[in-house]
Amino acid sequence: MTGFEELAKTAVYTKEAPLAVKTNRHSLLIGLPKEVSLQENRIALTPEAVAILVRNGHNVIVENGAGEKAKFTDTEYSEAGAQIAYSPKEVYEANLILKVEPLVDEEFEYVQSGSTVISTVNLPTHDRAYFERINDKNLTSFGYEYIEDQAGGMPVIRSMSEIAGSTVMLIAGEYLSNADNGRGIILGGITGVPPTKVVMLGAGTVTEYAVRVALGMGADVKIFDRHLYKLQRLKYAVGHHIYTSIIDSDTMTEAIQRADVVIGAIRAEEGISPVVVTEETVGRMKPDSVIIDVSIDQGGNFETSRMTTHKNPTFKHMGVIHYCVPNIAARVAHTASMALSNIFLPFLLETGTTGGIEQMMYANRWFMKGVYTHKGTLTNAHIARKFNMRFKDLDLLLAARF
Repeated sequence: MTGFEELAKTAVYTKEAPLAVKTNRHSLLIGLPKEVSLQENRIALTPEAVAILVRNGHNVIVENGAGEKAKFTDTEYSEAGAQIAYSPKEVYEANLILKVEPLVDEEFEYVQSGSTVISTVNLPTHDRAYFERINDKNLTSFGYEYIEDQAGGMPVIRSMSEIAGSTVMLIAGEYLSNADNGRGIILGGITGVPPTKVVMLGAGTVTEYAVRVALGMGADVKIFDRHLYKLQRLKYAVGHHIYTSIIDSDTMTEAIQRADVVIGAIRAEEGISPVVVTEETVGRMKPDSVIIDVSIDQGGNFETSRMTTHKNPTFKHMGVIHYCVPNIAARVAHTASMALSNIFLPFLLETGTTGGIEQMMYANRWFMKGVYTHKGTLTNAHIARKFNMRFKDLDLLLAARF
């Protein structure tokens, strides 16, 4: 027997060990349920984000198939350290539920009293009774479209608007083509053929990204908004000389009547979005022209708009094709889920560091604007004013609790 063989018999080999995971007394139990409403395809956290949360001592429960439509598999979540649940009841046992669409009736049956729910609100689609039900469940509920950052911006709205703006012109091109019984014209222009006429209402983030796509395709673009400073900011952001105008009945009406595509993207400063295009104006548009109402989740900018879904995205009224899907970003669910995850991951990590949801809220008072109910007390002015429900000034609320 050689010396090497003797050494092999007595050698000590290292053994693989799992990576140490931090634990702390402020660990969160986060539930990611499968979306059941409005053909929603997004999920709020990616497997990579789940892995980071788990490494920081938090626990995540993911419902079987929750990330499937966004092309994230159960295996990816399991390997990231999440527990895979095979019924929604298991997921809703978590004390922090993170989802995309608002709670629906069947989900109210599962959610635990006193839990925290982070989701959209879609205010125009809900009545007073919906928010009273949230109060009755004693939930702390965040409407993430109202959540503000330290700079006063709305990060979720900004991110989803970037996606919607980049996608909306592709949708317009689809419904202008013969494939969807449109006018049979190309979005943009080619040599010797007049360019497609596009009118955009609102000078926010959606329009900023839509304009870049439209100009790149060679379209003739006109933009209208109620505020001059927004139009100035848009021209600076786009970096091109573009037609802009303050909304007025004559100029805007004429542009809409000549347009091949009209995009409504005027969001409400408070409450529901303003209706700036009447049914009469829509009736004067070209046959088979296209309206895309990006603001439909807040009520819509067109008098003729009504909410549609990804399964049945359009309807024709007065000869004009209307596309009024509220969750356009769900068309590109993988990208949108990554964007949402990038926003929620730092928030959840900070929540764990500061000691929980309530502590995080009061440590970051700018964030409080995003809460629509907190333990039965409304703290969002939009909803309180709409339904004349319980509303307390934030300073009084803080003083009462601390």
